[in-house]
Amino acid sequence: MTAPMPWRSIPELVRDAADRFGDAEAVVDGDLRLTFTGLAAQVRRTAGAFASVGVRPGDRVAVWAPNSAEWAIAAFGALTAGAVLVPVNTRFRDEEAHDIVVRSGAKVLCVENGFLDREFTGPPGVPVIDLRADGFLGSGEPLEHKVGADDLADIIFTSGTTGRPKGVMTTHGQTLRLYAEWCDLAQLRQGDRYLIVNPFFHIFGYKAGLVASVIRGATVLPLAVFDLDRVLDLVERERVTVLPGPPTLYHSLLQAGSGHDLSSLRVAVTGSADIPVELVRRITTELPFTHLMTGYGLTEAGTVTASRPGDPYEAVATTVGKPCEGFEVRLAEDQEVLVRGYSVMLGYLDDPEATAEAVDADGWLHTGDLGEIDGDGRLRIVGRKKDMFVVGGFNAYPAEIEGFLLRHPAVAQAAVIGVPDARLGQVGKAFVVPRGTVTEDGLIAWAKERMAGFKVPRQVEFRTELPLNATGKVMKDQLS
Repeated sequence: MTAPMPWRSIPELVRDAADRFGDAEAVVDGDLRLTFTGLAAQVRRTAGAFASVGVRPGDRVAVWAPNSAEWAIAAFGALTAGAVLVPVNTRFRDEEAHDIVVRSGAKVLCVENGFLDREFTGPPGVPVIDLRADGFLGSGEPLEHKVGADDLADIIFTSGTTGRPKGVMTTHGQTLRLYAEWCDLAQLRQGDRYLIVNPFFHIFGYKAGLVASVIRGATVLPLAVFDLDRVLDLVERERVTVLPGPPTLYHSLLQAGSGHDLSSLRVAVTGSADIPVELVRRITTELPFTHLMTGYGLTEAGTVTASRPGDPYEAVATTVGKPCEGFEVRLAEDQEVLVRGYSVMLGYLDDPEATAEAVDADGWLHTGDLGEIDGDGRLRIVGRKKDMFVVGGFNAYPAEIEGFLLRHPAVAQAAVIGVPDARLGQVGKAFVVPRGTVTEDGLIAWAKERMAGFKVPRQVEFRTELPLNATGKVMKDQLS
């Protein structure tokens, strides 16, 4: 059994972090250096500011802004006022964002105008607060509303790559228990300096980033937009120790790291994308990282599985580890990954039909991901049910084929989709970002030697980049 959490809510966590870590740096954002004591004080005053504009316990506060100290203060301030946080994807256009603001019932919308040269508007009737221009943050009388572990903390909308985004509801207690364990698995330590590239509107950036850092007493360095030169500069100047991100981030570091002092780096964390074994080896031998964690998570449950310290390269590269404490993972007859545990969402906001479809009567969350479980109990993700295509009667899984292609030394990134074929119904088409000399015929011939014929892509299209959403996932609807 897990020991009881010392905090009932995220506001309690922020207040307790001020007592535990005091004058240690909590957030470093440009010229702003905010201690844990200063962060807690700003958060309580911001809670008062939200109350002064009519935000009451249980109301929703939407934040449509990039990673920044202001995002953290606004989010924690809203929670401390007893409100429910609704993060909004900064890549959404007005119509997409307004849909989420309206459906969530947000009382106010917080933005940062000028980000990506945009003006962020709100839907009719919803006040808009510019976090950097309106003097709102820290402007109220200090306030902390009592919040319980079972109270709703946030509504985080799914990415929308497979349809209209759905609002996932999670409590304070669920988040605190899961990401306290995440700190142990990632080996996050007090005094770490954590460069957060993953967006705060996503659970990787917000919960495995911002919340985890406050749990453990690590310094957050938020990065609004990924820029390799900026990353290299911050790592060297601020002595960054923890740097999570997609596999492409580590490819970039390997290619551009020379000439920069990266010796402070200790922890790397990446997601459920298939990673070549060779890349895992290079991350921990050619870069200073001493710990690389991989894992599998989704908005509806948080981090479900993770690798463990000491796992062999092969396991870290080809699986997403074993279930976290308190989770059960099994496979349905069609290989769909099913998950059950304390952190599975309360449900989708105002959508009981979708909730019942996702979480069955026995509490199993149907993830839509297809997987395998090896003899040691480690989970391997082989694809998405909706991505699977059928080649002459055989099921082909893009993630598996992409994993094979990534083993080619000249392939940096790969995405595979099914395209119509007069004889076989569908065949695979690969979109490849090369990092060396490779031809279409050469890559197809190479693939034929390593995978079953029905899996081999019939076409290869080379690109300089793949279309990615803000969380690093390939937007396959933009590939054809």
